[in-house]
Amino acid sequence: MADALVLGVGNILMQDEGIGVRALEWLLARYASPQVEMIDGGTMGLDLLHYLQGIDHLLILDAIEAGKTPGEMVTITGDEVPAFLGMKISPHQIGVQDLLATAQLMGYTPPEVMILGVQPHWLRVGLELSPAAITQVEPLARLALLQLEKWGYRLETKN
Repeated sequence: MADALVLGVGNILMQDEGIGVRALEWLLARYASPQVEMIDGGTMGLDLLHYLQGIDHLLILDAIEAGKTPGEMVTITGDEVPAFLGMKISPHQIGVQDLLATAQLMGYTPPEVMILGVQPHWLRVGLELSPAAITQVEPLARLALLQLEKWGYRLETKN
């Protein structure tokens, strides 16, 4: 069983809403670790609950509506996570909020939870990311790698 979980969430059919999934795809194509499970959570919400059981660290990659400049990185950590989730931060956010609230009720909440994301620009039907978001896919993925390293995890490069 993995000690950490990286969840890429969002709806790839709604342009920038899919940036968390795109960043996760970038990671999956390049890295692996027996200690870190990486899952494309899409818009699965509560269907992801069982993945939280027994992990120490949860890192969520997502589009985050924070009133910032499109493409700007957003980090939510510690006590900010439940407070920030009280506000609508993405079109599917209720799924993430419900997931974390249910995990807490069931005693599955990992000791450390962090959300890394990007302020979206376009949230219309379509597969393409906005120019502001597309330039942040790799930086968001690399930020996730840095956070995993801070938590003590090392991902191996795939050949």
